[in-house]
Amino acid sequence: MGATMRAMVLSAAGQALREERLPVPEPGPEQLLLRVHACAVCRTDLHVVDGELPHPKLPLVLGHEVVGTVVGVGSRVTGLALGTRVGVPWLGWTCGQCAYCVSGRENLCEQARFTGYQLDGGYAEYTVADHRFCFPLPEGYPDLQAAPLLCAGLIGYRSLRLAGPGERLGLYGFGAAAHVLIQVARHQGRRVFAFTRAGDTEGQQFARELGAEWAGGSEELPPELLEASILFAPVGALVPAALRATAPGGVVVCGGIHMSDLPSFPYALLWGERVVRSVANLTRQDGLEFLALAPKVPVRTQVQRYPLSAANQALEDLRAGRVRGAAVLEVAAASG
Repeated sequence: MGATMRAMVLSAAGQALREERLPVPEPGPEQLLLRVHACAVCRTDLHVVDGELPHPKLPLVLGHEVVGTVVGVGSRVTGLALGTRVGVPWLGWTCGQCAYCVSGRENLCEQARFTGYQLDGGYAEYTVADHRFCFPLPEGYPDLQAAPLLCAGLIGYRSLRLAGPGERLGLYGFGAAAHVLIQVARHQGRRVFAFTRAGDTEGQQFARELGAEWAGGSEELPPELLEASILFAPVGALVPAALRATAPGGVVVCGGIHMSDLPSFPYALLWGERVVRSVANLTRQDGLEFLALAPKVPVRTQVQRYPLSAANQALEDLRAGRVRGAAVLEVAAASG
């Protein structure tokens, strides 16, 4: 019998993850076998568990902010040696041939497959990943602190790019992504206005500590109209709220992969060349740019540590808004 590993497995939507022993996977020709050190917990994981994202691979190992060491290399992999520490993001595979892929928009590939959704992810002691979508990680970030860079950081960075160069930036939902992104925005000289759940004084204080010049409830208006806003909270009703806070010509960016339905709203909120746009996934170029930028800011992630076996608790704490910064699973890999 081959080596086995511990993994937290989703068997069906709506069920708790179950700890199981699974065979250690074998890397395919284009894949790396990784010994997982840490995996951050993302709100997208909740959408998968809750059945809000359709047709996941089942049974499934969740997790798409994976930090691990290369312990096996596929026959067609070059340039990544054993022992290299890498990160694995949400975008796990693309065809490389469609119009989107060849034009630098691989995030829109219609055949794309995603880590912790259609591909097994990092809630396990080992995982395999396509070497093209593994990023060598910058020095100076311990495993737990590096993990949130791989989605909270990457999706936040892409959202910021698509928000444009506006100086007055609103961040709706001050969780893992916002606590990374505010550091990048302040580094760029932007003024940040943070929006949280009504009454979340602790979250608002956290935002101020990280450089927000104003923080309030998500239905409040900031003291000045904004040039851009990024919505990380998956609440459709925040779109008209953000438009009310946006100056003419401004941009509202929806940074999540899933959002509740948008309510109807008066055309006057959109009038004035305001723009509402979504952000879909990420590209490898986003990853390379952000991971080069993070040490220069420098981005410092704040994490709450959970053992692998406590993945369900981490998900529930995230759902309830009890996580300050990012929740990260610390994974103790099997020895043989």
